[in-house]
Amino acid sequence: MCKYDDLLAEYDDRLYIEEHDMKNDGLYADGCVWINGKMPNARKACILAEEIGHYETSFGDILDQRNPNNEKQEHKARRWAFEKLLPEENIYLAAMNGYVTTWDIAEFFELDEEFVKAALKYYGILDV
Repeated sequence: MCKYDDLLAEYDDRLYIEEHDMKNDGLYADGCVWINGKMPNARKACILAEEIGHYETSFGDILDQRNPNNEKQEHKARRWAFEKLLPEENIYLAAMNGYVTTWDIAEFFELDEEFVKAALKYYGILDV
């Protein structure tokens, strides 16, 4: 089972999650998550985790990212997603097993490579 399916199953009883053709990658509001169904599952998992991160950590309408408080909530949801899908100890485990490039790690954990790069930056492992 892929990470996306795992998240769907884990939050099935708490959130209404649905795929749609949409301009955004994902959106959370009032217990509902919408995911752009045109993305690969590895990308959908990362987007879904961030939207669930909003459910777990955010409050109110935070669409206006010019507001510093909204931006903070966006970052908090993103950090939640990193810690949920790619805990720091898993990165070291992957490296010990020979998965050392961002692409290798992304493939190993069935995640989007850009998400993995951002997580590595968050953990202070990647300095680019």
